[in-house]
Amino acid sequence: MKKKLLGFCVLLSASLSAQQMVQQVYVLNEGYFNYATGAIEEPVILGSYSPTTQAYSIVDTLENMRFASDMIIGDGKLYVAADERIFSYDVTNNQLIGSISLPGVRNLAYAANKLIATRGEYLTTYPSYLHIYDANTLQLVSAIDTVSGPKWATQNMVVNGNKVYIAVNNGYEWGNEKGIIGELDLTTLVYGNEIDLGVDGKNPDNMVFTNGYLYTVNNKDWSGSSISRVDLQTGLANTANIATASTGCGTSCLRNDNIYYQISGETVLNEWSTITMLPVGPVSGLSMNFYELSENPVNGDFYASTTDYTTSGTVHVFDNANNVIHSFQAGVSPGTIVFDVRSTASLIENALELNVFPNPASESISLGNYSGSITIVNSIGQLVLTANVNPYEKISIEGLSSGIYLIQSDRSQPKYFVKK
Repeated sequence: MKKKLLGFCVLLSASLSAQQMVQQVYVLNEGYFNYATGAIEEPVILGSYSPTTQAYSIVDTLENMRFASDMIIGDGKLYVAADERIFSYDVTNNQLIGSISLPGVRNLAYAANKLIATRGEYLTTYPSYLHIYDANTLQLVSAIDTVSGPKWATQNMVVNGNKVYIAVNNGYEWGNEKGIIGELDLTTLVYGNEIDLGVDGKNPDNMVFTNGYLYTVNNKDWSGSSISRVDLQTGLANTANIATASTGCGTSCLRNDNIYYQISGETVLNEWSTITMLPVGPVSGLSMNFYELSENPVNGDFYASTTDYTTSGTVHVFDNANNVIHSFQAGVSPGTIVFDVRSTASLIENALELNVFPNPASESISLGNYSGSITIVNSIGQLVLTANVNPYEKISIEGLSSGIYLIQSDRSQPKYFVKK
């Protein structure tokens, strides 16, 4: 089958190689940890949403994690920061590759085959607030101590060229918040060149880079909020106050080169011009109390989540005119939203290949990026299951007896798998 399709794929690759599409949208459901009882009442769940089929499925449940804080994609891998661990997944099949312990892990950045992690925890001090790992093996490369690195808790990061800019906010020590942007040189792995955002720029939470400037959304001392623009060439920061209440955690993002943000507890979504450093005004059509905001980098669709924090969460998808085009349930407290962007040409042949994960399996299998009809036969050729599957959809095999099975389709070579 591959030989027959080879000419077709080569023909299409010339016209499609420059095109991109979002293969899946990862949603990190932060769960619900009851601090009063010390019980995890809703677990942290990693989910995947297909913009093509509008289907949402659970990728993994992160057992024993009290909460989750960040998620990024780098060179075919998905990295998740949750409570005291970093997890690594293969984006081609959504299978867990491995994990490592890092108490207090907060945010992640990927660059130059390095995974950079920030740290911070309430009433906890660490000997290092900035860790650097080999992105493939998750082996620690460097833990920069508080003498040569950040002296306080760190949070969001932005990669620009061979530099990583780190928000040093000390946001977990009430009344002693900081407003510092530190610089990590990826070539030398040396930290330095700190920029002070000033008295109104304390507690930077979100951070974005656009039009040659770095922007931070700051929660100050949690009684107010501001936006800072940092000139990385001169090291000068310009800060403007935006409200007498905080923006909360995560409810801001870059959209159309402007900053969208929401004040905690409000239903009005605001827009701020990164060019004039002045408010644009309320955003028409987006009037809910949001938890997380993110823009699809390929087509501009706007993803915004809502939650009651204890029992349920919903992700709403808006088009460029702010019309709701889809909504789906996504666990509790759907936080970080990440877009798996692929080249259209690279997906053509992958969509025709059967790849079985996990194998062996006991409860369910996934066929990776494959989409279409399949049949499953047992070792003596008897048909035991037929199905139409979507990319990354889980197929239940709990009803099958232990043994060897063959998956067949009319579009690809058959594959064997073992039911444990």
